[in-house]
Amino acid sequence: MTTTQQQQQWQTVCHLNDLIPHSGVAAKVNDAQLALYYLPESDRIFAIDNYCPFANANVLSRGIFGDLQGKLVIASPVYKQHFCLDTGKCLEDESVSINTYVTRIENNQVEVAL
Repeated sequence: MTTTQQQQQWQTVCHLNDLIPHSGVAAKVNDAQLALYYLPESDRIFAIDNYCPFANANVLSRGIFGDLQGKLVIASPVYKQHFCLDTGKCLEDESVSINTYVTRIENNQVEVAL
């Protein structure tokens, strides 16, 4: 475990079986709504804000997962802006971004760093 991981406060969000591969699932963690995306082939889970700043709604968990310009992205289901899963930046308007969260899988539990 790295020093950064040791300093994080980890919050269990759900069981790994609760996630749908290559699709979004919404989860409430404390007061925040998150969108979780699971890529089983790389055993990675991405967590971003569920809130779309363009639609002013919690809808990103319903977005379409894909690859655009070599980046893993979620397309908002409302106005179709693409958000990079690694950075949270909007590809169409880099002045807009959403929060991203560090995740891990421990004993088949999905955990998010707060």
